[in-house]
Amino acid sequence: MIPSASGATTEVASERNRLLGAFARIYRRDSADALAEAFVADQLVQVQLNLSALGIPTIPTAQALADLDTTAIEAAFTSRGRVIWGVSATYNTAHPDPHVREETTTKAAYFIASLGALQPIAATLCTGTRDPDNMWRPHPDNTMEAAWIDMRRALDELIPAARHAGVLLAVEPEPGNVVIGTAEAKRLVAELGVDAEQIGFILDPANLVSASPPQQHERLLSEAFQELGTKTICVHAKDIQPWVRTLKGGQGVDYDLVGRLYHALPNQVPFIIQDATEDELPQVRDWLVRRLNATAPQ
Repeated sequence: MIPSASGATTEVASERNRLLGAFARIYRRDSADALAEAFVADQLVQVQLNLSALGIPTIPTAQALADLDTTAIEAAFTSRGRVIWGVSATYNTAHPDPHVREETTTKAAYFIASLGALQPIAATLCTGTRDPDNMWRPHPDNTMEAAWIDMRRALDELIPAARHAGVLLAVEPEPGNVVIGTAEAKRLVAELGVDAEQIGFILDPANLVSASPPQQHERLLSEAFQELGTKTICVHAKDIQPWVRTLKGGQGVDYDLVGRLYHALPNQVPFIIQDATEDELPQVRDWLVRRLNATAPQ
C-alpha cells in the first residue's frame, strides 16, 4: 500500500507499485544514498537518473566520469530495493553547429559506453532541434531532411556504445524535436533495420497531444500506444498543464484513457512521474495510482 499525502492509504497491486517511479532530478541531493532515500520515503521504485540530481553534468567529462564511483551509485539504489531503469544522456543530436554536435556526440557515446556499472535498461536521448540554445524547443527547420540526417548520424555513433554497455537507447517523440510523433518513430525503426533492436520508445502522453486539439487526443494516444507498443520501454507521466491544476481537478490529459492503454501494452514497463515538484510528488503519485487501479483489467 502507498500512503497518501493525507496519511490515508491507496491500495495498489504490487506489480504496479514496482513499476511506478520518478525523475531523479525532481530531487536535489548531495549523495546517491540521500537521493535513494528520497525514493524510499516516497515509495517509488523506478528511478530515471540524471546525474544533475547529484550536482554532476548530465553528460560528464571523461575526467569527471573517471572520478565517479558508478558502482557505489548503483549499490545505493539497489540496496534499498530501487531500480535505475534509465540514465539520462540527453543532448541536442540535431544541433545546427556541426562542431558542437559532433563533439557532444563523441562525449555522449563515451558516457553511454560506461553505463554498464549502473545496470540501467536504457540511456535516454533527445532527438534534437535546430534551436541552438534549448534542445527541447521547436524550430521550423526540424522537419527538414538535413536535421533528420544529422540526428541519424548521431544515433549511428551512439548505437555501438549502447551495445557495448548492454543498454537500449530510449527515444521519446517530442513536439519540439526531430522525432516529433508516431510517424517519425516508425520511420526511425524502418531505417535502422537490425540496429532498431538497440532502441526503445518512451511514450509521454502530454508530448503526444500537446500540439493538438482535445478532440484528437484519443486518436493520437491510441495510435502511439498501439503502433509503438512492442517497442515501448517506458511511459512518462506528466500533464499539458502544471500538476497543481490537475490535482485540483483541472482538465488535462485523459489519464483514464492513458491507464487503459498502458495496461494494454504487450510488456509491463516503468511508469515515470515527470515535472512534479518534490512537495507535489506524493499527491501526484496517489492521483496516478488511483487511475492505474481504476483502469486495470479485472
